[in-house]
Amino acid sequence: MKFKFIFFMILVMSSQANAAPKLAPCLNSPNCVSSQANPLDKRHYIAPFKITGTPEAAWLMLRTTLQKQDRTLITHETDTSLHAEAISLVFSFVDDIDIILDADARLIHIRSASRVGHSDFGVNRKRIEALHKRLQKANVVE
Repeated sequence: MKFKFIFFMILVMSSQANAAPKLAPCLNSPNCVSSQANPLDKRHYIAPFKITGTPEAAWLMLRTTLQKQDRTLITHETDTSLHAEAISLVFSFVDDIDIILDADARLIHIRSASRVGHSDFGVNRKRIEALHKRLQKANVVE
């Protein structure tokens, strides 16, 4: 019995170690988009960025592009994750941007969500689409 338990624990721990990092899920309100949402959820899903060059170059360009955006501040980062805050011009609302680099899958997963309110009038989706276009122009993502 002990052997089965130990084997089970090793199996569980190894599967968790290889699990891809996850972004927080979007809530029911339409003010959030995520590349890890269900693709059938048209309101929340946005495609991940597919890396064309090296993951390191894509990650560096993404960081540089975010740093150049007005009213956007990177507040936390590691080699494979990043959190930024974008502040709206008129009412100073804060939106959270969370990004994960999955170098093995050659993907950048991204989530952008408003902290307050119900609707964002598509601002979060437009922000991520604009970021995607800038990275495409830099030839680091498809």
